[in-house]
Amino acid sequence: MRFISTRVHGMVDYAMGLLLIVAPFLFGFATGGAAQWVPIILGVVMLASAIMTKYELGLMHLIPMPLHLTMDLISGILLLVSPWLFGFADIVYLPHVILGILEIGASLTTEKQPRNVAASTNRG
Repeated sequence: MRFISTRVHGMVDYAMGLLLIVAPFLFGFATGGAAQWVPIILGVVMLASAIMTKYELGLMHLIPMPLHLTMDLISGILLLVSPWLFGFADIVYLPHVILGILEIGASLTTEKQPRNVAASTNRG
């Protein structure tokens, strides 16, 4: 069931991208290793994809919304499993797991097209 509008998803994209970038510093795991860099890199990618997505809050309108949602799903899965994949689960895992689950949930519950397709595609 897809009940999150693409407009709300865009707001979440920008907020989550920023949160991922600051999370290592905010939650005290900025040690210079994978625990720090995985969320920072995914946050930067999230902000870049938000800017380039064909939805109300995108600026460049290059990435179709279904592709954006697939990227979000893959990113969420990577974030979720990263503590075990990169071997830092004994140091920190909860922020990665929680934010990964939220990202997966957003990707699976967001509408695949903006409600006002004309308004979101005419701007670029």
